[in-house]
Amino acid sequence: MQIWSAEIKELETLYTSIKGRFPVLEKELEQLIKFEDANVILLYSRRCLEVIITDLCEHELKRPRKTEPLKGIIDKLHHEEKIPSHIIASMQNLNTLSTFGAHPKEFDPEQVKPVLNNLTTIIKWYLKYKDTQAISKPKPEEVRDEIKTTDDSTEQQKKPKKKMILLLSGLALVVVIVVVVLFIFDIIGGGKRIEELEKSIAVLPFKLLSDEPDKQYLADGMMDAILLHLSKIEDLRVLARTSVEQYRETDKTATMICKELDVAYVLEGSFQKYGNQVRLIVQLIQPGREGHAWAREYDREWKDILFVQSEVAQTVAKELKAAITPEEKQLIEKTPTSSLTALDFFQRGREENWKYWMDNDNREALERAEDLYLEALKYDSTFAQAYTGLAMVYWNKHYWETYFSDEFVDSFLILTNIALSYDNQLSEAYTWKGVYYSEIGKPEQAIEELDKATKYNPNDWLAYWHKGSLYMYNDLVKSIDNSQKAAILNRGAQLPDILRWIGSLYNFSGFTEKGKNYRLEAFKLDGDSAEYYKSLGGLEFLLKGYAIDSNDINILYNLGNNYMSLGQHKESLKYYKKYIERLKTLGNLSINNMHRIGWAYWQNGHKEEAEKYFDMQVEYCNGVIELGRSYAQNLYPYYDLAGVYAFHGEKDKAYENLRIFNQRKIEHLWMVTLIKNDPLFDSIRDEEEFQKIVRDVEAKYQAEHERVRKWLEEQGDLPG
Repeated sequence: MQIWSAEIKELETLYTSIKGRFPVLEKELEQLIKFEDANVILLYSRRCLEVIITDLCEHELKRPRKTEPLKGIIDKLHHEEKIPSHIIASMQNLNTLSTFGAHPKEFDPEQVKPVLNNLTTIIKWYLKYKDTQAISKPKPEEVRDEIKTTDDSTEQQKKPKKKMILLLSGLALVVVIVVVVLFIFDIIGGGKRIEELEKSIAVLPFKLLSDEPDKQYLADGMMDAILLHLSKIEDLRVLARTSVEQYRETDKTATMICKELDVAYVLEGSFQKYGNQVRLIVQLIQPGREGHAWAREYDREWKDILFVQSEVAQTVAKELKAAITPEEKQLIEKTPTSSLTALDFFQRGREENWKYWMDNDNREALERAEDLYLEALKYDSTFAQAYTGLAMVYWNKHYWETYFSDEFVDSFLILTNIALSYDNQLSEAYTWKGVYYSEIGKPEQAIEELDKATKYNPNDWLAYWHKGSLYMYNDLVKSIDNSQKAAILNRGAQLPDILRWIGSLYNFSGFTEKGKNYRLEAFKLDGDSAEYYKSLGGLEFLLKGYAIDSNDINILYNLGNNYMSLGQHKESLKYYKKYIERLKTLGNLSINNMHRIGWAYWQNGHKEEAEKYFDMQVEYCNGVIELGRSYAQNLYPYYDLAGVYAFHGEKDKAYENLRIFNQRKIEHLWMVTLIKNDPLFDSIRDEEEFQKIVRDVEAKYQAEHERVRKWLEEQGDLPG
C-alpha cells in the first residue's frame, strides 16, 4: 500500500462528486487516481491544476491563458486578490512540487502527499467557487467594450501557426491537447511568437446519410478527395486524415475540435448515393461564430462526383481567402480516373489500407486492399493512385523477406514509376519513391523525390517526416525542423510518436531537457506508460515498462543492454533471448544488434552460441555494405564490424573499419557515450589510435551541438 493511499481515497470521493459536471477536470482526476506511480501522480496533479488555472485565467483575468506558465497566472490572481490567499498558497505549493514529476530522480516520494493534500484543498474550493458562481457574467455593454478593445493576442488565439510523425497511439483531452499544441509552437518550436494564420482547416470524417454501413467508404472517399485537393494549396494549412479519425464518433462540438487541433475552421460533410444520384451536404464552421460560416448542398449525378469534389475544395479555399495559383487550380481540377467503377474499387481498397495502418496485425485488410486495387486497375489501367496503393501493399508485405536480395522491393519502385508515368504530379508517388531511395542508400535522390512531393502537396506530413529521418545522419537542424513540420500537420494518433521522435533528436544533439519535455508531452497525449518508461531509459523505468508490456521489442532489447552494462550477464541474456523470440514472431530482422547478444552468450560461457551471433553480425554488416542499404551509407556497419574484430583480437581489421566509421560528418550524444564504454573495444581501449577516434567522435558531436544551439537561438528558443 502506498504511503499516500488516504489522500487518494479522498480524491476518489471528490471525483465521484464532480462526475458529469466538469468533464475536463473529471478526466484528469480519473487518470490520477488510477495510477500508483509517484511520477505519474505528480504529472496528473499538475494537469488538474492546469485545468483550474486555465478556467480562472479566462473568467477572473478576462483573457485566454495561451502559453503563460502557471506561476505567472497564480501570481497575477494573487496580486489582483481574485483568489483567497490560502488557496493561492496551495496552488503555489502544488505547482512547485509537481514539477519534479518530469524528473523522477529529483524528488522524494514523501512529497507526493503534500501535493495531493494541496490538490484536494484547491478542488474543494473550486467546486464551491463554481457552485456559487462567484464570477458574475459581464454586462452587454462590457462585452461590446471588450470586443472593441480586443488586442492582437486575442485574435491570435483563434489563428494557427504558420510554421513550426512510426505511428499509432490515441489522442487525449481537450485542455491537454491545447496545452500540447501551444507547447509545440511556442516553447519547443521557439520562444518567440510564431506568425499565425487563419487559413487552416481540418476535414472531419463525412457521415453517411443512409443506413448502409458497407457504403461508408463512399463518404470516406469523398472526404479524402476534398482533403487531398485542399492539401495542394500552399496558402492553406490542411491537417492530415490521421488527425481527424479520432472524431469519427464524437459528441464534441466543432469549436472544441478546432481548439484541440489548433485550426481556424473545420469542414463537416454528409453524403448519400441513391441510384445514379448523389447528395453531398458540406458545412464550413469557424469557432466563435453562431451557426456556420458557410454551408452548401449538392444534388448531382454520380458521374459528376469528381467535379463536385474539385468544386467544393475551391469554394472552401475561396471562403478562407486562400490564394490558389494556376498550377494548383490545375492540380485540383485534374480527374484521377475516367471510370467511376475503378474509383469505387480504389476507395474500398484505400479504406482497407487504412484498417491495416491503424492495426499492423490486420494482414487480412492488407490482402483485401491488394485485391481491390487490382480490381480498380481492371477498369482503368491508367489509374495512378491505384498503382501507388498497390506499391504500399507490396512494401508492407515484402520488406523484410527481400531486404538482403538484389530485388529489394523492386516491385514497389516499378509501381510508383508506373503511377508517375500516368500522373507526374502525384505527390504520394514521390513520397514513396523518396522512402525507397532512402532505404537503398541514396539519400540525395530521396530528398529530391520528397521535395517534389511537398511541391505538389505542401501539406504532406509524411514527406516532412521522412525528410526529418533522412537528415538525422548529417544535419540535425534540418532533421528537427522537418520533423516539427510533420508535427504541425499531423495532430492525430501518430502525434505522440512524432513528439517522441523529436525528443530523441534533441537528445542526439545534447539538449536532453528538451528531449524530456517532448517525451512528457507525448505521454500526456496517449497515456502510454510503457512508451513513457521506455523513453526515460534506465533499468528502473524499463522494468516498469516491461511490467506493462512484456512484448515490447525495444524494451526487451534495452533491458538486455542495461543488464549488460551492469555486468549482470545472466539477466542480460534472459532479456536478449526474449528479444530474439519476439523478432521471430514478428518476422523481422535486427541487423545491428547480434554482436551484443553474442557478447552476452560469451559472458555466460556459451562460446559456440556466441560465435554464431558474432558471425551473423559480420554477415549482416557485409550484406548491407555490399547492397548499399541506408544503414551502410551512414557507416554504422563499420563500427559494428570493428567491435566484433576488436573482441576477437583482430586489431588491424578493427582499426580498418573504425577509420571508415570515423569519416562520418556529425555525431550524436549517444554515440559518444557508446564508444567510450563499449565493452567490445576493451582490448584496444587504452591505445592512442582508439583514443584519437574517441576524441574525433566527441569533437564532431560538440560541433553539431553548437549548430543546433545557434539555430535554437535564431528561432528565439534559447536552449535550457
